[in-house]
Amino acid sequence: KVTLSLLEGFESTCLIFALTLVLALPLGLVISFGSMSKFKPLAYVTKVFVWIIRGVPLMLQIFVVFYVPRLLWAMPFFTRFNAVIVAFVINYACYFSEIYRGGIESIPKGQYEAAMALGVRYVPMMKDIILPQAIKSVLPILVNEFISLLKNTTLIASIGLVDILRVGQLIQSRTYRAFEPFFAIAVFYYILVMGLSFLGKLLERWVNKSDRR
Repeated sequence: KVTLSLLEGFESTCLIFALTLVLALPLGLVISFGSMSKFKPLAYVTKVFVWIIRGVPLMLQIFVVFYVPRLLWAMPFFTRFNAVIVAFVINYACYFSEIYRGGIESIPKGQYEAAMALGVRYVPMMKDIILPQAIKSVLPILVNEFISLLKNTTLIASIGLVDILRVGQLIQSRTYRAFEPFFAIAVFYYILVMGLSFLGKLLERWVNKSDRR
C-alpha cells in the first residue's frame, strides 16, 4: 500500500513535469522573440514581464495564481492543479526565453547577413539556420533547467496538491517511520535526474553527429 501511494504521488510529479515542458518550451520561444522585437514597446513590456517573473519566487507565483482570483472576485478561476500548471508554465517559459535569447544572440551576425544576401526570408532563416544552431548551443543549459523543474515540482504541496514528497510526509505522520518513505523518494528523484542527464547527453551526441553528416 505504501508503494502504491508513492507511485500515485510519483505520477502527479511526472504529469506536472511533462505538461510544463510541453507548454513552456514553445511559449518561451515566443517570449524570446518578443523580447528581441524591433518594436520597442513590445520588447520593453516583454523584458519587464520576464524580469518580474524571474525575480519572484515560484512558490509565491503559485499562491498568486491560485488565491488572488478568489480574493478579488470571490471565484475559483483555477483548480489547484490548473493553478500549478499556469504558474509553472509562465515561470519556466520566462527562464527558457532567456536561454533561447542568449543562444540566438550568440550566432554571428555574418550568418544573418549571408542568409539575407541569398534572399532567404526571416522565418525560413530562423527555422532552418539560426534556431538549430542556437538550440544546440544552449542544450546543456536547457537540460539543467529540466532538472530544476523536476525538483521544483515539490512546491505543489504548498496549495494542497499531493505529490510524491507530500505522500512521504503523510506516510511518515501516519506510521511514524520516516526513513523508508523518504529514502524511496530520494531514489525516485535520483533515478529521474540521472535519466534526464543521460537523455541530455544522448541528445547532445545525436545533434553533434547530425552536424558531421
